[in-house]
Amino acid sequence: MQKSDLKKINNWLWEVPMTLNPAMRVPGRIFASEKLLNDILGDRSVVQLINGATLPGIAGFAIAMPDCHEGYSVPIGFVGAINAANGVISPGACGFDINCGMKLLKSECTENEVKSRLEQLAGQMQDQVPSGLGRGREIKMTISQINEILRGGARVLVNWGYGSSQDLENCEANGCLPWADHMAVSDRAKERGRDQVGTLGSGNHFLEVQKVARVFDNDSAKTFGLFENQIVIMIHTGSRGLGHQVCTDYLKIMIPAMQKYGVAVPDKEFACVPFSAPEGQRYFSAMAAAANYAWANRQFIAHFVRVAWEKVFGNTNLSAIYDLAHNTIKKEKHIVNGIESEFLVHRKGATRAFGPGDPEIPKIYQQSGQPVFVPGSMGTASYVLAGAKENTAFSSACHGSGRVMSRAEALRRFSGRQIIKELASRGVIIKSWSEHGVAEEAPQAYKNIDEVIEVVHNAGLAKKVARLVPLAVIKGE
Repeated sequence: MQKSDLKKINNWLWEVPMTLNPAMRVPGRIFASEKLLNDILGDRSVVQLINGATLPGIAGFAIAMPDCHEGYSVPIGFVGAINAANGVISPGACGFDINCGMKLLKSECTENEVKSRLEQLAGQMQDQVPSGLGRGREIKMTISQINEILRGGARVLVNWGYGSSQDLENCEANGCLPWADHMAVSDRAKERGRDQVGTLGSGNHFLEVQKVARVFDNDSAKTFGLFENQIVIMIHTGSRGLGHQVCTDYLKIMIPAMQKYGVAVPDKEFACVPFSAPEGQRYFSAMAAAANYAWANRQFIAHFVRVAWEKVFGNTNLSAIYDLAHNTIKKEKHIVNGIESEFLVHRKGATRAFGPGDPEIPKIYQQSGQPVFVPGSMGTASYVLAGAKENTAFSSACHGSGRVMSRAEALRRFSGRQIIKELASRGVIIKSWSEHGVAEEAPQAYKNIDEVIEVVHNAGLAKKVARLVPLAVIKGE
């Protein structure tokens, strides 16, 4: 795929014409600058986007975010709106880590008030929150408790005493998708999830102590409760092994089922069935249950972060700004070709970015638009944005900076020990049980977060509110 194959709409948007593949049902759209587009063209992302544009029922455009990179089936950073009445549902276009997402907690402290005890805080957070591949908590929940979480999400943890009603108010969907059905989740998935509620996992998941380095939008920052030099804590994790198993289970079901329904796709990775089919309805319910598990996971982690904070500072004054999901499929109404219809919006490595006045966002954010959190790579900046009203990507934004290098390539190029040393020289504490995991997540393996955010801001997907920089990072394996 060459840049000359694409049509430049403006400095932040490129179109992938339907003439490139006769099976495309809609054009593709890539939100990217010239430089980021070159990175995207370096792997199979555009080919995967074209394949995503062939999914039955897809409407408008198949969309790629500026952090886009090659993934399973569609690229990571994909948004596709599929007609709920006559379209399909596709697990690969949601992702394996269902509701991988972000929660941001704010303190009332400044960097100067925390700096002398930062090492202690980071150590306490690492002790309180298990991290690493397959690593769980010492006490396993019962299957009955897991079923309750799958049905009720973060609300269950709050009912058990691990949080407050404010945590639920400041959370996408109040931390629960109501169409979830625990019966649609396999015993194997539930077993994998029994000891992983309140755990980080591995890969790019993290806990970060950050400071607000710069405020761009004073009004929105005030609404969010942010100010310069303030200490905030970012939580990034998802549904762990349970969500992975849900995706695996339903891919195995859908691959053979496609023949029954006469569905043709470019590759089995794009396995899908009609949304109206029993298999489609069951997956939709299982996906929602896994999303609920992820919100409960982040809520439980927030509780233990507060425990760590209290051990160091003697109080639990950390309140949630918002919690939002990546990797979900949700029914939403959008206007395409002048007609409002109901769509299954598949967001894989992308997040909601609902603008001012949307009834689905909390009352306190009705004027500003919902908070949107975009994390950088380890040791680089993260951003807080606000959803924009005129968003042209089905009210979506990117979910991170996006890889430009595989984990295997990062391991070949970088030493975890050296990265820890380099970040320490910049005043960033790294806590990880594995230098191997640090090397995989080297900052150099990711796109420049500042460049990604400029595209999001200038393309009108979301507006910049604040730039956050890390002070301490707790990583998985």
